[in-house]
Amino acid sequence: METLLEQHREVYNAALEQCRNAYEATGQHQSALSQWPYFRDWRNAFPDLLLNASSLQHTLRRVDKAYAAFFRRVKAGQTPGHPRFKGAPRFHSVEYTYGDGVKLEYDDYYDRFVLKVQNVGSIKVKLHRFLPDAAKIKHVVITRKALGWYVGLQLEWPDPLPVEPNGLPAVGADMGLLRLLTLSDGTLIDNPRWLRQSLDDLRRAQRRLARALKGSQNRKDRRQIVARLHEHVANVRRDFWHKLTHWLVHRYGLIVLEDLNLAFMTRHEHLALSAHDAGLGRFRQLLDYKAAEAGSHVTTVNAAYTSQACSGCGARVEKDLSVRVHRCPECSLELDRDLNAARNILNLAFSPPGLGGQALNVARRGERSLRSPQIDRGE
Repeated sequence: METLLEQHREVYNAALEQCRNAYEATGQHQSALSQWPYFRDWRNAFPDLLLNASSLQHTLRRVDKAYAAFFRRVKAGQTPGHPRFKGAPRFHSVEYTYGDGVKLEYDDYYDRFVLKVQNVGSIKVKLHRFLPDAAKIKHVVITRKALGWYVGLQLEWPDPLPVEPNGLPAVGADMGLLRLLTLSDGTLIDNPRWLRQSLDDLRRAQRRLARALKGSQNRKDRRQIVARLHEHVANVRRDFWHKLTHWLVHRYGLIVLEDLNLAFMTRHEHLALSAHDAGLGRFRQLLDYKAAEAGSHVTTVNAAYTSQACSGCGARVEKDLSVRVHRCPECSLELDRDLNAARNILNLAFSPPGLGGQALNVARRGERSLRSPQIDRGE
């Protein structure tokens, strides 16, 4: 597999060099279709190569897509750099059309699934889950990562039938970095801070990497250790969100979230590390598709002023971010700041159109400004 990956990397760089030369000479883009005859003849001239024909075409298409994106940015008036050549540590995947050079089969003798790759052989596969009955494998991506090799199967199968609503109660959720989720029923989901817990190990591993001689085998081994630590953190984070989203969609029928600007958090000077560590974007992706399968519904609301408005009476209570307890002088309600925001987020989902969290009534006491008591929220 390492040899196969290296041969595809050489093809990628050779095709990229052709595209660069064509662009410098004519200013035009050389497509994968025009490059195919040259690389077809080159492949036939060296029968010892492990390259499959259709897989070779997919590698040429990767170069084609990279240059197409380059020209698209140039046309838009931007100043992009040319697509870069791939060094050995930066080329990690090979693509196949299923049935042409790669096939997934069940080995009765060893009682396991194997992936048969042309010119490589049968590779033992640990399936993450069994394939759907009506699914048809169309595309295969073999990827090398720090902890091992992975195969991604892209499937085609009929759209699933709509799932009836599960009739479970509704809940509002305030997302954050101090706590990942604060639910309106009082459930608190703490932030495990996976990356921060591993910073000591990463610091030591990266220090050893920086001291290793460039180009040495020792440096390659130490780079692998750093990569494994990062991949382990990502795997633990993904596993956490899979379990939590599964629990949410099977406990609540309606999940109301704030329309959070994740781009602001991930680019903020002081919040970027914690925002990337939390993985709230992955949470939204997993929650959406799991909710559709479980008969739950996910919606978002504009959460402006939900931390300032009182969930009991709707009065506006100004407070700094450092103040973690909400105390209302109007109705004497006292509770956690994030819990108050979560209740307001849930109330906004049932508010009449145009009535925001900062709305006050004529008497400026804000009574029921966030509520719609005629609708049963399952509380």
